Amino acid sequence: MNRFHRSRSSWPGGEPVLLRRSALALILALMTASTVIGEFQGSTHLVELETEALKYSQEPTTGPVAGLIRKIEAGKAKLEWDARWGWLPSFQKALGVEAASQTLVFSKTSLQREHIHPGNPRAIYFNDDVYLGYIPGSPLVEVSEVDPRLGGVFYVVEQKPTERPVIKRVDNCLECHASSRTMGVPGHLFRSVETDRQGVIDLSTGIEPIDDRTPLADRWGGWYVTGTHGAAQHRGNRLGDEFVKAKAHPALGGNKTRLDEYFEVAKYPAAGSDIAALMVLGHQVHLHNLIARVHYMAVQHLAAYGHVDYLKSPVDGLVKQVLMAGERALEYPVRGDPEYVRAFEKTGPRDRRGRSLRQLDLQNRLFKHPCSFLIHSEAFRRLPDPVKQKVYRRMAEVLSGADRSEPFQHLSAADRQAIREILTDTLEDLPPDWKDRVRPRG
Repeated sequence: MNRFHRSRSSWPGGEPVLLRRSALALILALMTASTVIGEFQGSTHLVELETEALKYSQEPTTGPVAGLIRKIEAGKAKLEWDARWGWLPSFQKALGVEAASQTLVFSKTSLQREHIHPGNPRAIYFNDDVYLGYIPGSPLVEVSEVDPRLGGVFYVVEQKPTERPVIKRVDNCLECHASSRTMGVPGHLFRSVETDRQGVIDLSTGIEPIDDRTPLADRWGGWYVTGTHGAAQHRGNRLGDEFVKAKAHPALGGNKTRLDEYFEVAKYPAAGSDIAALMVLGHQVHLHNLIARVHYMAVQHLAAYGHVDYLKSPVDGLVKQVLMAGERALEYPVRGDPEYVRAFEKTGPRDRRGRSLRQLDLQNRLFKHPCSFLIHSEAFRRLPDPVKQKVYRRMAEVLSGADRSEPFQHLSAADRQAIREILTDTLEDLPPDWKDRVRPRG
């Protein structure tokens, strides 16, 4: 049997399940988006995954993890077992995932929940399109990718020393990872929760999704956070009754630069759970889910109608998120791990003046130039061309100054100019009339 095979029952206690969507879900997905939902970025209805146009369970995956599997099978790549951390370091190296991206979650929110607690948090390592989950002492490394056509695709790797790792695709992760919480498509989750001192979620206190629009004070419950943020508050580093105590002492758990008081940090490849990495993670998880949703809807509309003219609301929602509309301004500067900041900023294309969309600000906002670096991602590049060209034309309206409506008031004239110039120099598939469209108006 092929050692790199698909499985729908590999998770402990998992049932073989690939969610079947009802006819109603398909009808909703094919209706004009603006009549179904108001703010598209908050959309939650489920998109049909198994259609003639696109079959999630049968479509070959083309993301970085799938590419690595093919290289291993062809003998073009070999991963090495590490006596301390198992397969994790080899996957980090092979997939270009920096150890400095480490973020730590202690809420019991994984299917390996029995191994997670505040003294043994789950580490998440990530780059633009790959996520690795590692828990000391657990039997599996969790691996997921953002496939350009399918959205989130999930795998597990058994932590056993063998000639090569056993990598299994696990579609039963879609019980949680293709739901209203992921915008109705296969995607990833990033949430803030209150827990008891064992890491069990207190459902009575609510679950807050985390993205650019979430106030800092509501972020990172159930997560460890290292880095400084002045007098601003967040919910990280709090356990049990500390959430109540924080009402009288709002700085509780803030501005931590070390985590030794909570657990043995030497069990992990990095020492912290960096605040800058957490901010980037919240941005890209939401935007990746949004890109996947627009992709699915575009495929369905092209199959049903031969055009994407009805997708005005999804296009507007995607443009807003790419241009950081609604982002919560930082009240105080944030200082993250310089190693993570260097690793994040060093990759990606630069314009002729050396500017990049990966440059972090962390003084007043996340990025120096308020346009997402994921516009250079494979997932965005491979959006169906008719809808991608609509996104570009809508962005041109904003960047030229023709659209100065309220969602884009955060963009100064200097911001618009810098983003126009960076995109013009770094994107190869812009519309032929892009330069005319982005010429400043007014």
